[in-house]
Amino acid sequence: MAPLLEARNVSKVFGSGLLSRQQTVALQAASVTIDDDTPSIVAIAGESGSGKTTLARLLLGITKPTTGQILYQGRDLRQLDGPQWRTFRREVQAVFQDPFEVYNPFYKVDHALTMPIGKFFPKASAVETQQMMEEALQAVGLRPEETLGRYPHQLSGGQRQRVMVARALLLKPRIIVADEPVSMVDASLRATILESLLKVHKAFGISIVYITHDLTTAYQLSERILMMYRGNIVEAGDVDLVIKAPQHPYTQLLIDSIPLPNPKLHWGQREMQARQSGDHLTAASCRFADRCPQVMDICCQQAPPLYQTDARRVVSCYLYADAPVAANEHATVA
Repeated sequence: MAPLLEARNVSKVFGSGLLSRQQTVALQAASVTIDDDTPSIVAIAGESGSGKTTLARLLLGITKPTTGQILYQGRDLRQLDGPQWRTFRREVQAVFQDPFEVYNPFYKVDHALTMPIGKFFPKASAVETQQMMEEALQAVGLRPEETLGRYPHQLSGGQRQRVMVARALLLKPRIIVADEPVSMVDASLRATILESLLKVHKAFGISIVYITHDLTTAYQLSERILMMYRGNIVEAGDVDLVIKAPQHPYTQLLIDSIPLPNPKLHWGQREMQARQSGDHLTAASCRFADRCPQVMDICCQQAPPLYQTDARRVVSCYLYADAPVAANEHATVA
């Protein structure tokens, strides 16, 4: 059976303009698989500029890959006909970072819910439309009587974001791609939004791709995690393995930067100073070589493949060169 959604060795290169030949590699040979039979939650984590959002936009079909393929149920998105593309757009929904930017301030929030119903369920009556909206809002913990009929500025950031989750839920999707859905709201509201995502995952069997820089919420919400650095997947696998026993030096750095709840314990003391100067690095070098304290000569000459260090984990680091290379060099743990 073909995966539900798959990014297969996708890369994305952006040019700087018509008069310049300079290019930026935003994503390099990344792969991720969402199974069709078992709904799951996959986190894609990394610092700003690591390629997380680029990968999310590729999975949503918003951006086309420079190389590689995005497949939905085994079909390349670039080869879908009209009805197939319409099905993909309904079944793969997005929740974006800024809940206010999505809304038109001149319309009530009802408009954000009636628009997708009118597009994908044109035969729905006014009564059916109202019922669908109310059920979706209730599913994410909102009261319809306190939400419908209001303008976006009359709702809190958490409420606006949950309306966006309800909007995605209206279309009965199979996958929700949530790009930093809690980074723009107060800490007190993050748990509520993440609880809404987890609730729709369990209640409706919807797979979730959770894009984040917050490893704490990634660990709490997801089952698998992909760690990204400068457009490359450096470590991927079972979230317990990756977070509790990180193997890649970059993952170790991120884990060490998480504040500990005990103020008497010290954190963030891991030294991340490269043994060698980065002046002699080339485009083929490991992207982390200029920061890695364990950098070797080979790291400066060629980027490492993904090594299968565990049945449920792959790591892109020459420290594990004794382990077998993953069956597909750029494949992540499915």
